Amino acid sequence: MAKPNVTSADVARLARVSQSAVSRTFTPGASVSQDTRKRVLDAANRLGYRPNALARSLISGKSGIIGVLVAYLDNQFYPVVIEKLARRLQENGYRVLLFMTGTGDQDAVVQDMLQYQVEGVVMASAHLSSDLAQRCADNGIPVVLFNRYVAASPTSSVTSDNVEGGRMLGNFLADAGHERIAYIAGFEEASTNRDREAGFHKGLAERGAICFSRAVGAYTAIGAAEAARELFKASEPPDAIFVANDHMAFAVMDVIRTELSLHIPHDVSIVGYDDVPQASWKAYDLTTVEQPSGPMIEETVAILMNQIENKAVIGKAVVLPARLIVRGSSRLPV
Repeated sequence: MAKPNVTSADVARLARVSQSAVSRTFTPGASVSQDTRKRVLDAANRLGYRPNALARSLISGKSGIIGVLVAYLDNQFYPVVIEKLARRLQENGYRVLLFMTGTGDQDAVVQDMLQYQVEGVVMASAHLSSDLAQRCADNGIPVVLFNRYVAASPTSSVTSDNVEGGRMLGNFLADAGHERIAYIAGFEEASTNRDREAGFHKGLAERGAICFSRAVGAYTAIGAAEAARELFKASEPPDAIFVANDHMAFAVMDVIRTELSLHIPHDVSIVGYDDVPQASWKAYDLTTVEQPSGPMIEETVAILMNQIENKAVIGKAVVLPARLIVRGSSRLPV
């Protein structure tokens, strides 16, 4: 427990170093020798000294905090990304402050986040208005949309090539000889859904095929399950379904097996998008498109660090290649 009124000056005297050396020791990423660090930490432990990060941020004008806004964590893609992102930012001397928001007023949550003097913002499965994005830019706070983009916005964005990923799946299902290929959409207004669906139609058209039927799952397991039931009520049900992400695809597969007593891929092929860890589990063995989460995180961190360091917010769009991962949930091309 910290003793009252212990200051960095007390630590410096006991460690026989300068007060600035104490400050550097407790500043992530600051340069300090191993000998000095050990002496300072030993002295701080003896005195019960704990630095006040908030007070230091008021003096330096740097909080060392990146705000991360997430609309939901049901999709297994985002918990993995947030963990990797937090670790990567930590290596650069920054900490993550996580905020959750629903589908309501996400601008209000960002306003709350800015009160913590965050130096940058990452928005995953979330978006903000152009007005607030411009205000962040005017105040030198870089904003990166992760796995999303908004046209004509001052924010930066990092995505995989969702159009190409959808195109590859359209080609793949048509080449496997399927004749009734359906699509289960995510949020209609999401850039991920729009691009994946556009690419899917393009891939089908390249093979002389069209989308047989369509339903909306809204990126939720409940919505996807209901969408699957809707598609299979038809007199001619689909013989293949592209589900707009893996999270929904798992729910669709569960309905097909447990409620409809159909076999995958013998009766119907299922493909998804993201390649979350569970996609490789034998229970699902899901054919999907891999989003390169590692490179996407590297690009996100690079944008934040560059713009924070240079104190210049410039919208930058990064699109990384996607990769088709073929597993047992789908028939193979003939």
